[in-house]
Amino acid sequence: FRLVREAAARGIRVTPVPGASAALAALAVSGLPTDAFRFCGFLPRKSGERRRMLESLAEETATLVFYEAPHRVVESLGDIVEVRRDPEVAAARELTKMHEEILRGRASDVLKVLAGREQVKGEFTLVVGAAPAAEVEGDVATAVLALEAGGMARMEAIKQVARERGMPKREVYAAVEARR
Repeated sequence: FRLVREAAARGIRVTPVPGASAALAALAVSGLPTDAFRFCGFLPRKSGERRRMLESLAEETATLVFYEAPHRVVESLGDIVEVRRDPEVAAARELTKMHEEILRGRASDVLKVLAGREQVKGEFTLVVGAAPAAEVEGDVATAVLALEAGGMARMEAIKQVARERGMPKREVYAAVEARR
């Protein structure tokens, strides 16, 4: 993935070789870690179900791969931004075809590009990266400590951060303890 990321950063076009799986082709050119990934199929159609699925994958450190329909991709990216805290993504469509397109960047940036289009065409493969565990733990612990500094009790701060981030309280507690 490092080679793909560097090539993309330099404006060098990276295209997959045709194969049996759009998921693997998109993963190969995503620029995201490929050492561990999880294929999740199509995201649920309804936002509530989709958000619950994304929340259930909150602890997943592997790169996630989803399929999404063109008429739902903008809404799904919005849910990914909110639930997964704006991870790095690649949105790929029409791989190995004339109108191939691969959008890479933060989910919010890819969302802006697609939301700005009059019409979104083609089935998408969304490759979603995870925030590094240490970065997430540090952010969570910092948030709890900031609330404590403002006078909030530790357990109340942990509950609030867990609720805001869609994380289990025990994980927030563990991140705070790891920081001590």
